[in-house]
Amino acid sequence: MATTFSTARHLTRRNSELPHRLRVTVVSAAVATLILGLAIGGSGYYRMDIAERVDSPLHPLLRPSGAIGLRLGMLGFALFLVLALYPLRKRWRWLGSIGKTSHWLDFHALVGITAPILITFHSSFKLGGLAGIAYWIMIAVALSGFVGRYLYSQIPRSLNAVQLDLGELQSQARHLAEELDRQCLLPVDALAPLLRIPTPAQVRGMSLCKLLWTMFCLDLARPVLVSRLRSRVLRGSQRFLTLGGCLKSGQSELELAIASVRRQSWLGTKMAFLDRAQRAFHLWHVIHRPFSISFFLLVLVHVGVVLMLGYF
Repeated sequence: MATTFSTARHLTRRNSELPHRLRVTVVSAAVATLILGLAIGGSGYYRMDIAERVDSPLHPLLRPSGAIGLRLGMLGFALFLVLALYPLRKRWRWLGSIGKTSHWLDFHALVGITAPILITFHSSFKLGGLAGIAYWIMIAVALSGFVGRYLYSQIPRSLNAVQLDLGELQSQARHLAEELDRQCLLPVDALAPLLRIPTPAQVRGMSLCKLLWTMFCLDLARPVLVSRLRSRVLRGSQRFLTLGGCLKSGQSELELAIASVRRQSWLGTKMAFLDRAQRAFHLWHVIHRPFSISFFLLVLVHVGVVLMLGYF
């Protein structure tokens, strides 16, 4: 009974994140609309050779110093300042008391994707000179940010963002295993693909690239395996209404059992990769920080030159 309550509590925590997910979705939709509008409205201009763009009616608007291009650069620079708030949050206590770390990281990642795209449009795809060097460093920082965000997600944390140790994870896994043993809705043989995880010896023998690829494949396969598991239990119209098991059904007992096996799979993966993921995340920090600092300095130089030339 206690483990059932534990699973139900986990589902409640997931539901409590719905307002944050809604905010992220709304902001993502707004960003996507802006980028799509720029891509469609300026596609003809951006496809032109640089020499031909001068004669385009869009040139006064979309060139880097144009009415729209300049504002895109200003917006991109403002977003880079927003990006700097996340590392500063760890140093400024008053900032650290605002919101959850995971929520900050979600918006940090979203801004980290948006800013390079806006800067690309600001440059009108002209990537030479000092600005070009800064641009490619920015791309390197953004790509490494994807890796860092993924590695961060591989290190389990409590609700207050404190890292969980192996003992805590094993305790949770034992409770979930007991709960799965008692449930009678899901066939035991059907659980095997979800609970099939590399052994610690196999993980230790993996290169860094293979480690990341294996973790990614396991995370990518989990929703597919869960949908197959749900569809094996559902029948007729229920299977149709859940799109073959992709969506949640109205059966509370089934969804509790699904949540248990899904979390068991998640916990097993995190335990298997915990040590390597922590070391990889530390290595990522060592590499990511100097790239970020050098890029920010180049951005300041670029902005300073623009101000000296009187574009503002």
